[in-house]
Amino acid sequence: MRSRTPDRLCAEAVELARQAAAEAVGPAAVGKHLGAQADGERVVTHTFECLDAAYRGWHWAVTVARAPRAKNVTLDEVVLLPGTDAVLAPQWVPWSERLRPGDMGPGDLLPTDADDLRLEPGWTGEDEPAPNSVAALAEEEDLDITDPAIQPAPARARIGAIAQELGLGRPRVLSRLGLHLAADRWEQAHGPQTPMAQAAPASCNSCGFLIPIGGSLGQAFGVCGNEFGPADGQIVSFAYGCGGHSEAAVIPAPPAPSELILDELVIEPLQLHPDRSSGSVEPDAPAEELGHA
Repeated sequence: MRSRTPDRLCAEAVELARQAAAEAVGPAAVGKHLGAQADGERVVTHTFECLDAAYRGWHWAVTVARAPRAKNVTLDEVVLLPGTDAVLAPQWVPWSERLRPGDMGPGDLLPTDADDLRLEPGWTGEDEPAPNSVAALAEEEDLDITDPAIQPAPARARIGAIAQELGLGRPRVLSRLGLHLAADRWEQAHGPQTPMAQAAPASCNSCGFLIPIGGSLGQAFGVCGNEFGPADGQIVSFAYGCGGHSEAAVIPAPPAPSELILDELVIEPLQLHPDRSSGSVEPDAPAEELGHA
């Protein structure tokens, strides 16, 4: 049981602890004495301030001990411990959780777990003989096929060879979860909700640059083959689109300017009083008419 009261001789061995810390890290890194704490019977830990700028908030912990009925205090260990305001490294995260798309480089290996939910067992056909083959008939009739007169089936007729041609010879293939995750990633990168697709004149399902792919995802995705498009060589959704669509409308020619309504370079006379342009002046009315008005 840890004693609450530090041993007197061990608590007084401050200089011994300071000298041990100075020998371990250098006198310049050891600061003032911060206190002493009892770790057990005749075991005391002295703490000193750490002056190293790279370890702000840390402190040196020097543990000393004394044997029963002994008067000499001996050194136990010198360690560097963090304080309440110490700068600590972030919590370690496994590489499988830190890995992000695009982190792999040339020569990097990314192992997959045996229970990876994105994969499921494939079918190779190696555990099943070809139908109507010598091996299949031998299993049905319990025959000995070691007879040299019986010729085995050629490799071309084996199910394993046919499975390789059909793409079925892989140990594992994408599961339904793996297919959905891939489709979500592709739609997020080149799908109908992207700004490029929103401004496109048409979608990729009618574009001549779309290269079809096989498998179940080929019903909704393809590969862009337009070298001038923003997604050249990448998987795109049928609902994606860009300005490089093969059937995009041709840019119309700029409209011809209309004729000038007012030509500012030509002087046109303007008649303010058209009735006076002939030079004739109407006679004044008779005076008698004016008097009788």
